[in-house]
Amino acid sequence: MKILLIGGHGTIGKRVAAALAERHDLTIAGRSSGDVRVDLASVASIDAMFQQLGPIDACICTAGTGYYGDFHTMSQQHLMGGIEGKLLGQVNLVLIGKRYLTTGGSFTLTSGIAAEHPARNGACVAMLNGAINSFVLAAAQELKEDQRINVVSPGLVEDSRERYGALFPGYNLVPMGKVVNAYLLSVEGAVNGRILKVYS
Repeated sequence: MKILLIGGHGTIGKRVAAALAERHDLTIAGRSSGDVRVDLASVASIDAMFQQLGPIDACICTAGTGYYGDFHTMSQQHLMGGIEGKLLGQVNLVLIGKRYLTTGGSFTLTSGIAAEHPARNGACVAMLNGAINSFVLAAAQELKEDQRINVVSPGLVEDSRERYGALFPGYNLVPMGKVVNAYLLSVEGAVNGRILKVYS
């Protein structure tokens, strides 16, 4: 398959890339690295990326983050980076990319455990992840030509322990192999409209 992976040099993305590159034609896109450059906060950039690549069989996004900070001082300004990048960026990958996705192709987006189990100071990320999950459930009913869409919702992954562990006290670490398998299930399997939760 010809697969586009946005965020393929990130913590999760590089593991997914390593697994897919063994048997697929993989293109990695990112804001500052990769085979192709893309800014998820820009509709024009997303459109240009798809025009450059042409038809693809699968589109995966492991990029995007959101604001962690004190709820009592949080403002709209804090929210907008995640809304424009992680949320609308992934939504626009589907809205634009569906024209380039082959019959039977798939989208795999990324949310996270915060949609159901938000950490302290994580209201923004909880909102983003919940919205992505809901979008996928709805979009799966609307896509045509046997196109599929799923979202992987990982917990605190092993490789992020040092960077994010302090934000998630008491959360179980998720083995990277389990997280990668969820992406493989979405891309190489037949599931559709699923929130693939990997929380332990």
